[in-house]
Amino acid sequence: MTTLTIEPLTAEAFAPFGDVIETEGRDHFPINNGSTQRYHQLAEVEVADGGGRPIISIFRAQMLDYPLSIKMVERHPLGSQAFIPLNGNPFLIVVAPKGDEVDSGELRAFISNGRQGVNYHRGVWHHPILALQPEDDFLVVDRAGEGHNCDEYFFGDESSIVLAP
Repeated sequence: MTTLTIEPLTAEAFAPFGDVIETEGRDHFPINNGSTQRYHQLAEVEVADGGGRPIISIFRAQMLDYPLSIKMVERHPLGSQAFIPLNGNPFLIVVAPKGDEVDSGELRAFISNGRQGVNYHRGVWHHPILALQPEDDFLVVDRAGEGHNCDEYFFGDESSIVLAP
């Protein structure tokens, strides 16, 4: 049995998988006659493959039972996918590097502080939303358009990967 160690979400640690969307330590500049600080280009939205277009949605996630047995991950080969928590609640992130298959030994787990979102780069394996509240809302920026844009990878029955916050 493999129990994933949950790491704090930092831009450096998460860089192989995507972008951390946060204002802490990020460059900004004033706009709107100085009444607003703009934290510019915190993540790049990748959606152009196959004529895709960017969309914005809200996902309402239900908390799963923990400890959680990780059975699968998914990836989006045609575009990035960003999750920004709307209610300020921490949430969990499980990712694996790009590739045709997933090595369970390469899975990593992170926890957002509730003010951080993530932008999974195109093709990065990740677990679906892992809310830590009974119900939580996320603003999601991803791709709509033609083409198959969601692959799922299921771990075999011999794999036992556990996530315990």
